[in-house]
Amino acid sequence: MIKLYLISLLLLIPVLGFSQQKDSLGEPIIPSDKIELLKNINFTFDMRLGFQAYTFRGGDNYYNGIQFLNGFTALGISGKLHEKVNFTFRNRFNKNSDVQTLDRLGSNIELAFIDIKASPKLDIRLGKMNPFYGGYEYEYSPLYVLEYNDVYNNVLAFVTGAGITYQALENHKFGFQVLNSRTMHYDDLYGDIVAENIQEPDWPVAYVGNWRGSFFDGKLQTIYSLSHSYEVKKRGTTFFTLGHKYQNRNLSLMYDFHYSYEEVDTKGILTSIVNDQSIAEDVLYIENWIRAEYRFNPKFTGLLTLMTSSAYDNVKTSNDHIRRSYGMIPTIYYSPFKNLDLRFFLAYIGRYFDYSEFASQNFGASSYNKNEVRVGFIAPLLLL
Repeated sequence: MIKLYLISLLLLIPVLGFSQQKDSLGEPIIPSDKIELLKNINFTFDMRLGFQAYTFRGGDNYYNGIQFLNGFTALGISGKLHEKVNFTFRNRFNKNSDVQTLDRLGSNIELAFIDIKASPKLDIRLGKMNPFYGGYEYEYSPLYVLEYNDVYNNVLAFVTGAGITYQALENHKFGFQVLNSRTMHYDDLYGDIVAENIQEPDWPVAYVGNWRGSFFDGKLQTIYSLSHSYEVKKRGTTFFTLGHKYQNRNLSLMYDFHYSYEEVDTKGILTSIVNDQSIAEDVLYIENWIRAEYRFNPKFTGLLTLMTSSAYDNVKTSNDHIRRSYGMIPTIYYSPFKNLDLRFFLAYIGRYFDYSEFASQNFGASSYNKNEVRVGFIAPLLLL
């Protein structure tokens, strides 16, 4: 038996050697002239995984939950194709991949644009991108935000269009965009729930302008924006944001103010409260957002986020105050590695939704609160 095995092995050796020689490639899979191009390409894999325990209390809300949560999982590719042309692409895996009827991309494709440097001071951006809204809450990638305030939690954050930025002075940059105001046709977005006299516009368009300023050697920074969009014919949304940041060594302080007047409710918050089978009209959202960050040492960073949001209905007539929400998110980051941005976090997320007497009497709304403890990690991984 042993002799038979040895003979079989001897017979197979030439075959195996021949196979390996034939299968070996005379040239690498990626030609050497293409490898140089990869030096200008970045591949990123971003993850935020958490384990959460939460409770809802108040009104009809009475339940508990414990679970793992993939809060953010995305693959990104960006790079320099030419000395004046860059590109950015990001696919977020925990979003719907159904192709949207207006921009013909799935919601999971958050970024897909090129950036052209037209001059040393002027950049042109074309494709699917984030609007140039102001404020530092919006400035953070969703990877780092455990919970948004009400407006940015419901805003359409990635749309298709064109934009420019102009570095007017060393410390002042201006931006302007013309974008689709939504990714779907009105009927696909709202179905049979429509407001009276609503018509689809020829172009649901948004205009966004912003200003980025820097003062006192970068210690004080600002991001202001003003936008107006038309979701339906002759009715739109005016969104005004003021963002401020103070940076001094290990301490960062940020404050945002948001004002969104909407002739047709695009955030859906008041529409869901009124719940009368139509879209709420002439609504107003006013918000405040504060975030403080302090780096105790290279491994530990403390954060505290505070926020409020107020919602008003029938602004032009009775100006009914419907709801005010509050939020508090203290967080601790622990970064154990010196050369790898891997952050473990422990956070408490407290939210309280306070409905006015008017909302309680007319819509049956009841105040409630959410308390959550979350532990997990954030990993913006650079693969290439």
